[in-house]
Amino acid sequence: MSGRIKDEDVAYIRDRAPIDEIVGDFVQLKNAGGGQKKGLCPFHDEKSPSFHVTPSKGYFHCFGCQVGGDVIAFLMKIDHLSFTEAVERLAERIGYTLRYEESKTGKSAPTGQRSRLIAANALAAKFYQDQLNQSPQAQVGRELLTKRGFDKDACASFEVGYAPDEWDALTKYMRGQGFTIDELELAGLSKMGQRGPIDRFRNRLMWPIRDISGDVVGFGARKLASDEVDSGPKYLNTPETPIYKKSQVLYGLDRAKKEIAKKRQVVIVEGYTDVMAAHLAGIPTAVATCGTAFGPDHIRILRRLLMDDDAFRGEVIFTFDGDAAGQKAALRAFSDDQKFVTQTFVAVEPSGLDPAELRLEKGDLALRDLIARRVPLFEFAIRTELHQHNLGSAEGRVNALNAAAPIVGQIRDKSLRPEYVRLLAGWLGVEVETVAKAVAQGASTIAREEPAEVVDSSWRPSPSEPRLALEREVLKARLQMPELVVGWLEIEGEAFTHPAYRQLRILIDEHVDAKVRMDQTTDERMKALVAELSVEPIRTDGEISGRYVQSIVARLREVSLSRKIAELKSTLQRINPVTDEAEYTSLFTDLVALEAARRVLHDLALGEI
Repeated sequence: MSGRIKDEDVAYIRDRAPIDEIVGDFVQLKNAGGGQKKGLCPFHDEKSPSFHVTPSKGYFHCFGCQVGGDVIAFLMKIDHLSFTEAVERLAERIGYTLRYEESKTGKSAPTGQRSRLIAANALAAKFYQDQLNQSPQAQVGRELLTKRGFDKDACASFEVGYAPDEWDALTKYMRGQGFTIDELELAGLSKMGQRGPIDRFRNRLMWPIRDISGDVVGFGARKLASDEVDSGPKYLNTPETPIYKKSQVLYGLDRAKKEIAKKRQVVIVEGYTDVMAAHLAGIPTAVATCGTAFGPDHIRILRRLLMDDDAFRGEVIFTFDGDAAGQKAALRAFSDDQKFVTQTFVAVEPSGLDPAELRLEKGDLALRDLIARRVPLFEFAIRTELHQHNLGSAEGRVNALNAAAPIVGQIRDKSLRPEYVRLLAGWLGVEVETVAKAVAQGASTIAREEPAEVVDSSWRPSPSEPRLALEREVLKARLQMPELVVGWLEIEGEAFTHPAYRQLRILIDEHVDAKVRMDQTTDERMKALVAELSVEPIRTDGEISGRYVQSIVARLREVSLSRKIAELKSTLQRINPVTDEAEYTSLFTDLVALEAARRVLHDLALGEI
């Protein structure tokens, strides 16, 4: 790459990159009518979808956190890319070759850091796969995979690899491909030893970890040597890097995301081989965390794919080993359940087998059956708590009730609480009224609502301000369907009363014969407003027709003329028609003309309002 990307190429990418498909890699979108799509915002946590995308305009906007922009801005923010990196990724996606302007010095500018790290990881993944298939050293690894039920085709499908039992095999190879030591260290592939750079992973099976868009960002590695030979951990992951954040990555999500969105279900397992086993057994919604506990960032990612809000329900199914550690892990997941609207389940194998072991010993059907026999997480948590008490004694039942009632009280879905009150009463053998009272007391002490996010509205017009609604609708129509707004320049300058709307009117007038874009202004607030109004649905129950747009424009002009008429009448009342006859006559003539014009606009406004 040399110099900056040509402006015309940036414009081409902005116009041709399908924003709904790009956003769809991260957010499950549904049609919202009028050419709009909406989903849960990927930039803040929300319960109902306020994130809108308008494919025809190439804009997105969240009406909750006020983040918006074009497809380049979305990719920059979601993946923390530079402008150049985002454009380069989009160009690669649509198969467009970018052109660059020569820098003034004539020297080539460095490629974006993220692009280099992605390229390094992709090349390393291919290196590891070749080693697994070809190296005699990898025989132990191949045998281990076979014993776990994974043949050559399965390993190839999941791109499993092998890190040679050498100090610097990968490092030498990558340096020969043009990567620097600094890049390899930054990518987490190499590290500095006593005598120079060495491989981070040696004599291990390797699983490439891809982000949600499919780029290899890191690796999960299982050691093959015994503890006497290799004292390192059994499982070792890529360290935190600029592109690998373990709390924000789920193994297998890149291949599971479409099925998760389609089936409205996600199965969370504990390891890489468990993901492989689940997918091979016919459970294509399985994912796993990467060397860390399931946490809030994972929840946000999955909620967006599940379209997890009050109107759209799905299932989150945790699988855990049947031992004590597995049960503790399931109970830890209970605390996160309240961050889902989707119902959460637990699938625990009583024999203690993990999904990969279960598939190996009992077959694909047994693993599918495990998922089918899932238990609601609330039930699992309550029953686990009850098992800690002696229900054969009155004291034990009272203690169990006092411990379990707050769990029922934490259920955010109020429609589920009465059912669990009845179930708990049955499990305890006490009256329903007694349990209901205990649950009510426990629920009253639990803070279930998080504080709303504060949005700076000192400049931004409020979308819910009735006085400005008509101005907002006309501006939305002009940005979204300019061909329907006939006579734009005839709209009086005073028609828009809010400073932001007046400023936008000026921007539109400056590009009256062209499509209004965010990049036509350097004002960040104006860019955000353009994006916001370009994606916000136009308020009409029917089709957005030329007649409808003509009616709201006429109504806006009628309101504007009504204000002028009121001001003119006030002025006439202050003028003496005898001593200032000429001025009075002139103003009165203007008043008659304005009244006539207002009546015409009033008739037009009645068209479809």
